[in-house]
Amino acid sequence: MILYELIDYDILRVIWWALLGVLLIGFALTDGFDMGVGALLPFVARSDIERRVAINTVGPVWEGNQVWFILGGGAIFAAWPPLYAVSFSGFYLAMFVVLAALIVRPVAFKYRSKRESATWRNAWDWALFAGGAVPALLFGVAVGNVLLGVPFYLTEDLMPMYEGSFYGKFLGLLHPFALLAGVVSLSMLLMHGAAWLLLKAEGPVATRARAIGVIAGCVAMGAYALAGLWLAFGIDGFALVQEPVASGPSNPLYSDVTREGSWLAAYTLRPWIAVAPVMGFLGMAMAIRGLRAGHEVATLLWSKMGITGVIASVGLTMFPFILPSTVDPNSSLTVWDASSSHQTLFIMLIVTLIFMPLILMYTAWVYKVLWGKVTEADVTENTHSVY
Repeated sequence: MILYELIDYDILRVIWWALLGVLLIGFALTDGFDMGVGALLPFVARSDIERRVAINTVGPVWEGNQVWFILGGGAIFAAWPPLYAVSFSGFYLAMFVVLAALIVRPVAFKYRSKRESATWRNAWDWALFAGGAVPALLFGVAVGNVLLGVPFYLTEDLMPMYEGSFYGKFLGLLHPFALLAGVVSLSMLLMHGAAWLLLKAEGPVATRARAIGVIAGCVAMGAYALAGLWLAFGIDGFALVQEPVASGPSNPLYSDVTREGSWLAAYTLRPWIAVAPVMGFLGMAMAIRGLRAGHEVATLLWSKMGITGVIASVGLTMFPFILPSTVDPNSSLTVWDASSSHQTLFIMLIVTLIFMPLILMYTAWVYKVLWGKVTEADVTENTHSVY
């Protein structure tokens, strides 16, 4: 027997679907509070020293946190090539805007305090705001569009084609439901950023973060509930007409897909997945309570639980679909027909089992070393070596 045949092809596909979800959740849990702090910056800090305190709560860790974004993109490229091809070609302009915001953010970190000019620093502060708020919003908009379905189809040679013009595709992403999903994402990460500032800052910065975080958490819960109702009654779901052939080829055109019913029918077929939205609501509710009470570590952990539940609920609700098509449902990408080869997935899994624990251990060590609050005295005494 060939070594990679020790694990069934379909099992490997499910493992890599789950690992992709883990990487996306890891990105949201870590870089999410970086983006949240950036989006909160103009509102929680009013003086230059307060803004430097807020920035330096994430200053030592933001670069490492972005590794999760790179790992997620790499996993899509290597494990799910059709998903990479279809999504990047259809969301090209939106991806460009997100990447531009993510590029501006590190430049702002590096240059913001290089000059004493108030105008200079204020401009970079708003760049940090954009670098946090824009990706947080557009990532949610992208998820909303995936739930709605994307207007693409595959030719006989699996070339992805989209309906509409280049700019029409971008404007088409701004569907009301997708914008609602963007509100969920942005407000949820604002809450997460506030929980981080409560843990790492003190004084007026932490106080203001608590107040704004409570509001953001309430908005996130309300928008998440509204999105669930919209999915139940206002958006058609997708379903496989028949079960896929075991260990079949990665060719979406071999699938037989129908668009009918509701995405939430998944909870009737797999009742156990209800744990995800329960985690989402419970985590956000407890994070709001923690922000009100001033609980530091517990609030951040509850916030992480809420984010995990919200993101997991999307993946579990859609399973086995990854990117459904509204133009030709049979072109929809699913877990069973959009992956790399059996051998590729196996080799990637072995590499992941070796290096993922190392990344997690290093990340835990970094956070342990950098534990503690950032104070105004820390910034003043190390003004030339901190952000």
